[in-house]
Amino acid sequence: AAGRCARRGLRGGMASADEIPEREKQVYLAQLAEQAERYDEMADHMRQACMMGSDLTAVERNYLAVAYKQAVGQRRVSWRLVSACEAAEEERGNHMTAASAKGYRKKIENELKTLCQTSLSLLGDLLIPAASGAEAKVSFYKAKGDYHRYLAEICDHKDKTDETKNAQAAYEDGTRIAEDTLPVTNQYRLGLALNHAVFYYEVRDQPTEAVRIGRKAFEDAVREIDNLGEESVKDAALVMQLLRDNLTLWTSDPNE
Repeated sequence: AAGRCARRGLRGGMASADEIPEREKQVYLAQLAEQAERYDEMADHMRQACMMGSDLTAVERNYLAVAYKQAVGQRRVSWRLVSACEAAEEERGNHMTAASAKGYRKKIENELKTLCQTSLSLLGDLLIPAASGAEAKVSFYKAKGDYHRYLAEICDHKDKTDETKNAQAAYEDGTRIAEDTLPVTNQYRLGLALNHAVFYYEVRDQPTEAVRIGRKAFEDAVREIDNLGEESVKDAALVMQLLRDNLTLWTSDPNE
């Protein structure tokens, strides 16, 4: 936000610029990049930080998630817009402009694939093996499922099938850990269920299974929500509202 400066001190006290360990420097630069809304650079700084030590704090996990989510999310929006323009030009018979749109779509697609594959390499090679806590493991398996899902959205044929299988396996691995170790009201367990349900609705085209996953997570959490403290309620309520919104959308009568 304007007028705010990123603050160090995630893993220790203050130090002069020359004394900041390189890993902490990369995390600090990621904070600055976030405030400057330069998410590609934020992602790269967090990638470098992970390479220097992959046992992340909760704050660092959040920086990593925000960086890649924003960088990838911008390109997903762009890809959909340009794909729609390409299809519209083809429908009008404007083959030359459709070819130009296709070339631009491919450029965005390659950027999107690179970001997803970089994130998946970090998750598979470093972050998941190093994760010691249940919340970290669940959040990383959720991310692994998400990035395979994003690749499935833009791939064709065998690649789409492979990415879909990989996404499903990651969501299921995370779900097993979440159900064994985390309460039903935990925000990471709820977030995993939300994205797992979205995967079934948008990629697998199985709305019944999407509703089953989403409804179970929502109803289980509702039964326990009164037992939480104020801060935990806030964290859970944010994800529960998203679950409710999706369930309403998925179960509404399209003819109404």
